[in-house]
Amino acid sequence: MGAIFGQTEGLLGEDLDLRELQRTGRIGRIQIAIKSEGGMSKGEIVIPVSLNKTATAILAAALETVDRVGPCTAKVTLEKLEDIRGAKRRRVVSRAISILKDWE
Repeated sequence: MGAIFGQTEGLLGEDLDLRELQRTGRIGRIQIAIKSEGGMSKGEIVIPVSLNKTATAILAAALETVDRVGPCTAKVTLEKLEDIRGAKRRRVVSRAISILKDWE
């Protein structure tokens, strides 16, 4: 967690500072799940954001610049970018259509 904040701090300016974005609620709680196998550790970082697409892409690119975690070298790559709000909206619309069909 410290590597993410430390290595991105000041990189993107005040508008996209992780601490400030978290303080103002523009990003949610950063979740990290780590698995160790054979002396190597792999992890998944999940960050819920309520930023526009451009700002989200810039933030993702900044996270990929993290190259050390503690004394170890690290590599961060974006695997998936998901619009949670859009998916939820589609489920609501689909359910509303289903309710309307059953109503008639």
